[in-house]
Amino acid sequence: MARRRHQEEHENHERWLVSYADFITLLFAFFVVMYSISSLNEGKYKILSDSLTGVFNQPDRAIKPIPVGDERPRTTEPDRSLVDEESAQSSADDLQNIANSVREAFGDLIQSDQLKVSGNELWIEIELSSSLLFTSGDAIPNNAAFDIIEKVAKILAPYENPIHVEGFTDNLPIQTAQFPTNWELSTARAASIVRMLTMDGVNPSRLAAVGYGEFQPVADNTTAEGRGRNRRVVLVISRNLDVRRSVSGVGSANAKPDAALQRAGTQPAKAPAAPVPQAGAVNPPSPVP
Repeated sequence: MARRRHQEEHENHERWLVSYADFITLLFAFFVVMYSISSLNEGKYKILSDSLTGVFNQPDRAIKPIPVGDERPRTTEPDRSLVDEESAQSSADDLQNIANSVREAFGDLIQSDQLKVSGNELWIEIELSSSLLFTSGDAIPNNAAFDIIEKVAKILAPYENPIHVEGFTDNLPIQTAQFPTNWELSTARAASIVRMLTMDGVNPSRLAAVGYGEFQPVADNTTAEGRGRNRRVVLVISRNLDVRRSVSGVGSANAKPDAALQRAGTQPAKAPAAPVPQAGAVNPPSPVP
């Protein structure tokens, strides 16, 4: 019986290509996945590039840390101390302008000592004799008062400084149905002037009325001349609300431009956003003959 010959199998020398192709395919898939989950941040790249360029091209330049995220532009805010200083200077200039305008408008009354203008960098005072504005023992303005207050209102209206009107009397008692004491009389007179100012164009939110009665005299009440000086109405124009509160708390006759008031005057003078209610009587009023 013939012996069957063993057939030799053909050896495939290119089997490695299959494994290599699988490997390359997996590697390609890996990089595709890695690329798909990553995102190129051009902003970061540009910041990094500019930072390195600046460091190497300009050796004398200060080296800044390289920002990690997108760089945001820096906004430079003005120095608050300079802003407050400029506002304070502007307010002081406004007060000076008001004082000068009042002196020009009422030179005759100033010469006759019926109107006085005084003050400092924090507030100014326009002092009027009560006899110019009211009849004895009454809070209804006379005819001359309307002309005087109208002129004052025209000067004050363009500005924003807070104003409070102070009423004062002498120490002679008053006892009427309308004014039981000098408290009511002094407060009513201050309120009358406030109402006239608003009628002539001054913003009501700037205004307040305060009555001090006979308790803050500026002269001796034992003489007729002294009592006449004590019967007065004072318009106090302040740099700002903080100054007005400080001055009205003690009365303009007793207020001093001390360190506390200087600190109160560092804020810019602005009119309140909402109307400010008129203040009530602060000190007792005195009768006016």
